[in-house]
Amino acid sequence: MARFFRLLAILSAFAWLATPSLAAADDIAAASRSVVRVVTIAIVDQEVVGFGHGSGFAVGPNRIVTNAHVVELAQKYPDNVVIGVVPSEGSKSYQGRVVAIDAKRDLALIEITGAALPAATLYTGAPDDSMGLVSLGYPGNVDLATAQSAADYIKPLAPVRSEGSLSASRNIEGINVLLHSASISRGNSGGPLLDRCGRVMGVNSAITRGEDGDASFAFAIAESELAGFLREHRQAFNSVDIPCMSLEARLSADEAADSAARAAADASRRDSAARDQASRQQAIEAARLNAQRASENVMAISALLLVLGALTAGGGGLLYSRGRQREAIWAGSAGGVLIVAAVIVFLLRPSEEPMLPPGFAIPVATPTPAAAGARSLGKMVCKFQSDRSRVTVSATADVNLDWGQDGCLNGKTQYADDNGKWTRVLAPNDEQTVSVLQFDPDTRTYTAYRYFLSAAQMDAARKLRAQSPLKQCSADPGARNNLMVQQQSIRAALPTTYSEKLVYSCSSAP
Repeated sequence: MARFFRLLAILSAFAWLATPSLAAADDIAAASRSVVRVVTIAIVDQEVVGFGHGSGFAVGPNRIVTNAHVVELAQKYPDNVVIGVVPSEGSKSYQGRVVAIDAKRDLALIEITGAALPAATLYTGAPDDSMGLVSLGYPGNVDLATAQSAADYIKPLAPVRSEGSLSASRNIEGINVLLHSASISRGNSGGPLLDRCGRVMGVNSAITRGEDGDASFAFAIAESELAGFLREHRQAFNSVDIPCMSLEARLSADEAADSAARAAADASRRDSAARDQASRQQAIEAARLNAQRASENVMAISALLLVLGALTAGGGGLLYSRGRQREAIWAGSAGGVLIVAAVIVFLLRPSEEPMLPPGFAIPVATPTPAAAGARSLGKMVCKFQSDRSRVTVSATADVNLDWGQDGCLNGKTQYADDNGKWTRVLAPNDEQTVSVLQFDPDTRTYTAYRYFLSAAQMDAARKLRAQSPLKQCSADPGARNNLMVQQQSIRAALPTTYSEKLVYSCSSAP
């Protein structure tokens, strides 16, 4: 690598510098993490005999794709060429070597040592003739216009972005190419042509020259050719075939779904309140009817006692007229008692209006679910839900979960309680992505929010992650609470919107 820097010093007269603004935190900015500058220098007998400059992008942590013509000096001077690879961020540059080349497709594969770059993802779905495209790379005209020193030439810089649309597809000498209107120039060769979600549609290779007012167009080696080239040379790569959905569309759909859910919940609450009110009214009417019936029953008893008392008193009078005074006194006394009892019963009869306690309400029987932390749902298979997700570059295979008690996943990863849902924030060392994983035990929904961050943002997230001592499942509520606090600090440092949202619906494993 030291030799590479010494050779750049020789080229101080040709020093170029690209100084584009850092892209916003969007899909294209995330894709730019994979883009590199490729420099080739040929020197024979201590003299520079060739210089090449282009762009490329990572398809693996240490594998770079570029155009064959960008590294043609490596074929012309195989033992006298240094290939430099300069990432778009960080503080290091790397020396590379060509491990595969296909002159007909104009593709080459470079291997570097000591790097772990985020790999780009290929879009293998059908292209839309009207889709918008973005080109990323290091155009030489920008470098020439802003040149300051040779040292700037090997300084990591964000690539230049240009936008256009897909104009046509062509087959030239058996090679599939895309014709597009994104502006590129010398230096963009080997850089990626992306869709709006940051997936590779092709590899920029050439441009047409506009003459006499003709429009300029650019050619890119189609993704199908790139995928074939990589397969032939046994290079693994990421790919997706899900059409691009903008973040705005996903957020809008989520908001609409949330609004619909809130409306449904409000309607359910109104229906429940109406049912409760109806049940209350029915209970009041039943109580009133029971009170009325009770009052009428008591009045009937009072009337019966009155009749019996009158008959008994009358019988006493009849006995008295027949000279049976002793029996007459007893009969008269009994009749009087019955009449007095009838009056007392009548006066003490219950009111026909029901006596209800203040704030009377009919209790509604609702099931009381077990606390989320107490549930052990066991092994589950979680199926990807495309209609609820936003995917740009990630795989969407089924996810297998083993959900244990107290938010323990797979017997080793502790999740933190988050208002009835369980959340874990991951900031891995080998990936420039922070994932916020969430499981809802009530609906058995597993959601992964993914944030594609810069190297500096990842370093900050990893430092926050390191503050948590909880590395495994724990039954200690205090330890889980500390995990929740630590995760909140990471989430507060994340962008306001996610890059991807992957939603899975889980069911018990067979």
